[in-house]
Amino acid sequence: MEELAKQYSPKDVEDKWYKYWQDQGFFKGSPCSGKKPYSIVIPPPNVTGILHMGHALNESIQDILIRYHHLRGFQSLMLPGTDHAGIATQNVVEKSIAKLGLTRQKIGRAEFIKRVWLWKEEYGSTIVHQLKKLGVSCDWSRERFTMDDEYSEAVKTVFVALWEKGLIYQGNKVINWCPRCQTALSDEEAPHNELQGSLYYIKYPLKEPAEEKYLVVATTRPETMLGDTAVAVNPKDKRYKNLIGKSLVLPLCGRQIKIIADHSVDMQFGTGAVKITPAHDFNDYITGKKHNLEFINLMHPDGRMNENAGNYNNLDRFKAREIILHDLQEQGLLEKIEPHQLSAGHCYRCHTIIEPYLCPQWFVKMAPLAKPAIKAVKQGKIKFHPERWTKVYLNWMENIQDWCISRQIWWGHRLPVYYCRKCHDSQLSAVSLQLSASARKSFNGIIVSKEFPKKCPKCGSTDIYQDEDVLDTWFSSWLWPFATFYWPNFLRLAVSGQRPTVSDQQRKEELSAESKKLKADLKYFYPTSTLVTAPEIIFFWVARMIMAGLEFMHQIPFKDVYLHGTVRDAEGKKMSKSLGNIIDPLKIIEEYGTDALRFSLISITAQGQDVFLSKERFEQGRNFANKIWNASRFILLNRKRAGICVDLVDFAKKNKLSVINRWMISRFYSCLEQVQNDLDNFRFNEAANTLYSFFWHEFCDWYLELIKPEINDPATEAVTNALLEQYLRLMHPFMPFITEEIWQKLQVAQGLSIMQTDWPRMQKKLLDIAAENQMQLCCEIITTLRNMRQEIEVAAQDLISAKIFAPDESSLRVLEPFSGYIKNLARLDNLSIACQYQPKSCEYVTLLKQIHIVIPLSGVVDLKQQLDNCNQKILKLNSEIKNKRSMLENKDFVGRAPKEIVNAERGKLTQMLNQLKKIEAIKDALR
Repeated sequence: MEELAKQYSPKDVEDKWYKYWQDQGFFKGSPCSGKKPYSIVIPPPNVTGILHMGHALNESIQDILIRYHHLRGFQSLMLPGTDHAGIATQNVVEKSIAKLGLTRQKIGRAEFIKRVWLWKEEYGSTIVHQLKKLGVSCDWSRERFTMDDEYSEAVKTVFVALWEKGLIYQGNKVINWCPRCQTALSDEEAPHNELQGSLYYIKYPLKEPAEEKYLVVATTRPETMLGDTAVAVNPKDKRYKNLIGKSLVLPLCGRQIKIIADHSVDMQFGTGAVKITPAHDFNDYITGKKHNLEFINLMHPDGRMNENAGNYNNLDRFKAREIILHDLQEQGLLEKIEPHQLSAGHCYRCHTIIEPYLCPQWFVKMAPLAKPAIKAVKQGKIKFHPERWTKVYLNWMENIQDWCISRQIWWGHRLPVYYCRKCHDSQLSAVSLQLSASARKSFNGIIVSKEFPKKCPKCGSTDIYQDEDVLDTWFSSWLWPFATFYWPNFLRLAVSGQRPTVSDQQRKEELSAESKKLKADLKYFYPTSTLVTAPEIIFFWVARMIMAGLEFMHQIPFKDVYLHGTVRDAEGKKMSKSLGNIIDPLKIIEEYGTDALRFSLISITAQGQDVFLSKERFEQGRNFANKIWNASRFILLNRKRAGICVDLVDFAKKNKLSVINRWMISRFYSCLEQVQNDLDNFRFNEAANTLYSFFWHEFCDWYLELIKPEINDPATEAVTNALLEQYLRLMHPFMPFITEEIWQKLQVAQGLSIMQTDWPRMQKKLLDIAAENQMQLCCEIITTLRNMRQEIEVAAQDLISAKIFAPDESSLRVLEPFSGYIKNLARLDNLSIACQYQPKSCEYVTLLKQIHIVIPLSGVVDLKQQLDNCNQKILKLNSEIKNKRSMLENKDFVGRAPKEIVNAERGKLTQMLNQLKKIEAIKDALR
């Protein structure tokens, strides 16, 4: 028989088994007509990414689902890949060439893109190697990248299809603009943060002053006043009724603007009069369109003021604010400044405050795409876990705004939009939305095509150039569930090139076979089964994937969406470099092992709740791995017979099993039923904790201790080994490495892997409630006797006598078979079990479920010494109880302290009172 090493060493196990699984092709998923598919496409980490705890949690959950369904008999597939991460990757490469004294503008677009690809080849696989350290069972032969040639074909196909359907248009709108990255951002990429700002009250002089010389306007952004084209008041506001239609002189520049009436004005904000800057505010943009106002753009793309700002030209926007306020003060036009809490959008990448900015951009009209996606969720075709996210999803979808998809960067999918230099008029292109789809194909020199047009379809000119912008990264990511299967061309371009030794006919046949295979893959594995992701990208990605799947595949992309919480530190703060509270998963793996990392994370991750993590948490996973190892080693060391009993139902029929074995078998299948139910309902932490509790507290603490005297009994050995082997299969999705290592040592089947086994089947016939009740009582009696020994301070190594009195004859018959087990585990040299307890002097008695458990004290303890000890404990406890009561009777403490602290103190008081009661009972017995 093979033995396990004395200590478990993850380093000796993990790389070995991961390589074995890969070499054997256990991760590969292909269509199988006899099996149901279970597929997951992993959320593609950024190619710039480094493994963090969020990845570790996300990937562990996905791998649990894949391994679990694989064992359940599904044909499982976990499809990996990475995202090109437009802005993030461009920023990284720009920083790297800056060290050489270069900028992307200096070296030009083609050279810069070449350097990004070189960077990707050198560093882009880092995150993939790190994911492998987590033990994820991805089919790496299917790994995709969102800038692959084949994937780019899918992106272009979708863009052209949406254009032809009239759902993509170019518009001159106010968008979120990052002056640092110098690109447009979608609303979801510009999250709002609360800031402590100011509200500035500025006097706008009336052109024809009467009773009032000024109209006071309150604003948080005085630098944009230079682009004001109106001041608006609410028509219901009696204060300004006589001013509507009159003209004001715009401070600092002398331009005349009108006072207009608009119901959108909040009469309670500031003075009730608001400046309208249509080119630099989202609400003002709408007001400007409504009232046909002039749109004046005040800024360069980098956030400096432009020539429209007059004397403030070329100043940074915030520097301009300072000088403008100074100049207003000098001219007596700044009435006052008040502190004001405001909410401002920030770039999700560099955290710069975004600028609402008027410029031409490309948009997707989302409302038509949202309708079927709303319907699919309302009909229950897609379920969110936890369910509360359904409401969040629907609320966003029912109020969805058009999606700004163009980005002013170089790295990414370039828009498949071309212009004829002879025909194109950029101003007219902004109204292209109003044209029919057929008219827009060649309207005014705009050509949308998957290929570079040879000539203008309108005038025949060959002077054609491509749009400089690239698509939002999420425009490629929203296709992930089906584009990863080589949709729409079902062709791997890497293998489609000409090979000299292959004839044209052979090559054609190969490509045809390849295409059929790829189509079959998509048909089999799509829709995918489950999406596991974080709630912060429910709008960025989840909702858009649902829309894309329904639009282009006419099917939902996945059936279940599991949204896990955010990993935070022990104090609830989000992990970040700036706070210095990051826990590196790779360092945890180095110190504790992958299985410890995975199990520790999962066991504390309640459905939908944030995870509060400290390094000490991983000790639980390490300790549990050691417990599994040591228990398995004990079983293997005591194993006398080869082979594993694979059918416990048949074995139980043929062998008269002891109540202990029947109890443990029953408890195992109860555990199995609970774990399976939890996993099927995405309650991963509950499944993990059930497995932990069963193995540590029932299998190890009780079962293995109880059977030690009969460990070599053939029936007991068979049951013990069978339960261990089946438990390893249950545990495998959570802790894949240690379970494989131990399973191999059990020598269940030569040359196989635990990955090739089946999930244990539920055996209702082996559930034995009577045995469970009897063993529960036996364990409670042992526990009671252990506590009694401790309370009267009997040394652990000393053997003592005890008596158990059952309330009746039937109870007596239940207890008698357990006499030997009770003696052994309660450290007794003599135990009598009888009926009807009769009180005697000098006995310590505890009542458990009508059963009297008695320890005779004479000759066991020093009565006088024990009485003295009891008196001292009672004295101390009474003092502590008095102080605790005094605290809880203090109205000031109860009123000010948090409720949970007050309740905790009340709980401590209850514990003290119970302890006092026990000691007084011992004292009575001693007296």
